[in-house]
Amino acid sequence: MAKRDFYETLGIQKGADADAIKKAYRQKAKELHPDRNSGNPKAEDQFKEANEAYEVLKNADKKAAYDRYGHAAFEGGMGGGGGQQRGGGQGDFGSAFSDVFDDLFGNFGGGGGQQRNRAQRGNDLRYNLRINLEDAFSGLQKTVNIPAAVACGPCNGTGAEDGSQPVTCPTCAGMGKVRAQQGFFTVERTCPTCNGAGQTIKDPCTTCHGQGRVEKEKALSVNIPAGVETGTRIRLAGEGEAGMRGGPTGDLYIFIEVNDHKLFERDNVNLYCTVPVSIASAALGGEIEVPTIDGGRSRVKIPEGSQSGRQMRLRAKGMPALRGNGTGDMFIELAVETPVNLTARQKELLQEFDDIQAENNPNSSNFFKSVKSFWDSMKG
Repeated sequence: MAKRDFYETLGIQKGADADAIKKAYRQKAKELHPDRNSGNPKAEDQFKEANEAYEVLKNADKKAAYDRYGHAAFEGGMGGGGGQQRGGGQGDFGSAFSDVFDDLFGNFGGGGGQQRNRAQRGNDLRYNLRINLEDAFSGLQKTVNIPAAVACGPCNGTGAEDGSQPVTCPTCAGMGKVRAQQGFFTVERTCPTCNGAGQTIKDPCTTCHGQGRVEKEKALSVNIPAGVETGTRIRLAGEGEAGMRGGPTGDLYIFIEVNDHKLFERDNVNLYCTVPVSIASAALGGEIEVPTIDGGRSRVKIPEGSQSGRQMRLRAKGMPALRGNGTGDMFIELAVETPVNLTARQKELLQEFDDIQAENNPNSSNFFKSVKSFWDSMKG
């Protein structure tokens, strides 16, 4: 029985480039794979046929010979043993499908055919730092103690005893992974000898036991800029966990949390302060002294007849912007305070005052007029 044309087998035009050939083979491999065609007795033969076509056409020299001589290029020794490669039906598949396997699954993080980097980067670390609002206003220099893995001193981070060096793993040849043929699939696994490091250590360092790093607490000075708020993140490059066997160090991230304040409430760059005032001060007006976040004092004039909830602004008395874009404001909110624990004389004076000032309460007057109108409408 005559063989089908290789281009026809893959469903492409003669002269197709390497990308088109690989794409076509990938489609055929998925479509014809025996695991997906258990009810089709011809599927395995068709799969092997597509595999044989790809094995020839993916190779530039074999493809050129096939384009010129057709199937005869691989008969009688002309093709350099192409017919023998087909023996058993699986040897050629391991070679052909591994290319597509690498393309589909990214070679398991390894750059196809290239040695993996034996050294491993250390992990990034996180440190939560709580500060006061005053510190967030002015900024500060803070020393923090970070427990972390640092490079081992005796072996300089190599993991090997002084005078020796790690050697390339004989099992994986430094790749950190090994391949195994399982039927139609080529499977990659982490090398069991070196656990993916690509190197083995004959004489491990007695201090770090071959890890190249040890656990140690280190003190770091952190610059907290003015204007930080809860959620601000500060990155300290290279201050994280040491890498494995001389690998680069990770980074340290300081996450800021600003404590609540007894006097001030923060909203971005603005501050709010609620100040209690007496009934007399609210009615007659006057001045009060209020604190500011920088530790100073400001005098605020209370307008005559002020009500609870009235706000007054102190410009540029808030928080500085983190990146130097000005300063926020401070808002004073009045809370008119009702006196308690009155003496008999005080009660007498208040009652006398209440009897003669009804017309001076516009809100009360309007409210009760509305109530009377409502009741009258209900009667009607």
